[in-house]
Amino acid sequence: MASKQKKDLPKITDSPIALSAQYKELLEGIKNRIQNAQTRAAITVNQELVLLYYDVGRQILQRQDKEGWGTQVIDRLASDLQREFPHLTGFSSRNLKYMRALAASYPDSAIVQPVVAQIPWSHHIQILEGTKDSDERTFYIRKTIEHGWSKRVLAHQIDSNLYKRQGQATTNFAKTLPAAQSSLAQEVFKDPYLLDFLNLGEKAKEREIERGLMNAVEKFLIELGTGFALVARQYNFKVGKKDRYIDLLFYHLKLRCFVVIELKADEFEPEHTGQLNFYLSAVDDLFKQPQDNPSIGIILCKSKDKIEVEYALRDLTKPIGVSTYELKVLDTLPESLKSQLPSVEELEKTISIDDKETH
Repeated sequence: MASKQKKDLPKITDSPIALSAQYKELLEGIKNRIQNAQTRAAITVNQELVLLYYDVGRQILQRQDKEGWGTQVIDRLASDLQREFPHLTGFSSRNLKYMRALAASYPDSAIVQPVVAQIPWSHHIQILEGTKDSDERTFYIRKTIEHGWSKRVLAHQIDSNLYKRQGQATTNFAKTLPAAQSSLAQEVFKDPYLLDFLNLGEKAKEREIERGLMNAVEKFLIELGTGFALVARQYNFKVGKKDRYIDLLFYHLKLRCFVVIELKADEFEPEHTGQLNFYLSAVDDLFKQPQDNPSIGIILCKSKDKIEVEYALRDLTKPIGVSTYELKVLDTLPESLKSQLPSVEELEKTISIDDKETH
């Protein structure tokens, strides 16, 4: 944690902390700030608590910068504040360092009241520990406010690097959707999608992936993001004399449109867009109501060439995006462990020998 914060914080040289007038002034200022907060609201009320912690962190930063104090002042403050307020548990050295890190992350106090103070302090600690810069931290704060993430969900989103994946699908939304819906739709879809909860392996077929997603539909919906409602799996419809099947059909509550997801076990091919374009026409004809926005299609494939995707999408009139997915595969095992496992050829040879011996 300390190494992550060094870039955000001013360089300070440690010096002995004496009982100087400046230190006493700092201690009195923080004591007064705590007492004032207690008179306005209970200290456990989240918003006031975060504002208090931010202000404490800002005072520490300012004094360290002005007086040249190092990290020793935090340990001294923790001891003195705990003696002054023995009934409070939030002023340990560790927590004071988090306060200082929070203040360093948001030097513009204008963002603190409307954004930073809107999530619990425990969420802030998680964000401070798991992120690298202020933009990334603000992203997770805003998403937590928007979706009401619990600590567990927030931890999952940080661990899965949602910040880098959100809005990264290759799409033609800007050309095929109204401006307001286009930007929202682009933000909704990710690249890649992490389906590591399936444990299917590298050679999984489309139907295996689909069955795995339905067996773990709750985890899949979390990975898709807030707003997706499952309508049907392998939805069957007839065009002319032929039966057709849509892999996964969703409705997105915020986009107010149907979303068709087609799974591909291999690399993206340009003809995939033609198939999905066909399915979107059918969904618009069969399901779409006058109040619904245009249906959106997403191709989930194992890999893609971005330039090839852009060419394939360029002249289509239906809104389509292409994203990749990642499975948990054997290749993620340590080399030392993989070397101890039999190869496919060895397994097939063993099975062949066993068959001969039993006949």
